[in-house]
Amino acid sequence: MEVRLVYFDGCPSWQLAWKRLRQVLDRLDWAEVPISGVRVETVDEASAAGFAGSPTILVDGRDLFRRSTEWSGGLACRLYRTRAGSVGVPGVEDIMSALMERVIDDDDEC
Repeated sequence: MEVRLVYFDGCPSWQLAWKRLRQVLDRLDWAEVPISGVRVETVDEASAAGFAGSPTILVDGRDLFRRSTEWSGGLACRLYRTRAGSVGVPGVEDIMSALMERVIDDDDEC
């Protein structure tokens, strides 16, 4: 499993997203799975990296969360729709649920 966190330096949420993502991986006994940080500085870098606003969590190259809106092309912060409303970082439980759904879906494709 490849996990990447795509962000830009001006994003106030990427470090918390990293921390929560690490928590989830550790809870699932996937502590050996590294998180690759992908810092983007230009729109071209963002587009090539699968960026959909900062922070974007990619698992095996696919966005872990459904996008609430299409990325407009700039280096902007991302909002996630959760049970608590729109937030800059998904909660631990939201990340865990999305990751488990992805793993189950990937297993079904095999």
